[in-house]
Amino acid sequence: MTHAATEFVPLNIAVLTVSDTRNEETDTSGRSLVDNLQSVGHHLIEKQIVIDDKYDIRAILSRWIADKNVQVVLVTGGTGFTGRDTTPEAVAPLFDKTIEGFGELFRQVSFNEIGTSTIQSRALAGMANKTLIFCMPGSTNACRTAWDHIIQSQLDSRHKPCNFVPHLRR
Repeated sequence: MTHAATEFVPLNIAVLTVSDTRNEETDTSGRSLVDNLQSVGHHLIEKQIVIDDKYDIRAILSRWIADKNVQVVLVTGGTGFTGRDTTPEAVAPLFDKTIEGFGELFRQVSFNEIGTSTIQSRALAGMANKTLIFCMPGSTNACRTAWDHIIQSQLDSRHKPCNFVPHLRR
């Protein structure tokens, strides 16, 4: 059984920015993710900004995980080491399966850009109710790195030898 299709399959994606300070005008990271996903043909289902509170983050993600129309969620922000960074603690308990390779690969790729500072990234990904969730740092450059080097190809049904599209709800 092949995991790659011959035609592009557009996915329904939600974007969540975790930030205590950003608004729609200043959210360059979330806007970058929206621009990237739409430029390749995916559909933006919803975009929200939420303060860095694990229960508020979980409430939004839980709604999207239960929404049969949402296949992928891209989360930016809250993955660092400050006292307010709670995205991993909020999201990890929701996963049915963790995708360890995402955080590992993100840190490997970002090492070339930011050196050993990448060790402080707590980027993570997983599946919940057949919804794919990627959590990345809040900087626009980190979002571009994650999208360009990892996420875009894994959301492309034509990517070989495998991608995540067959594992998502239809």
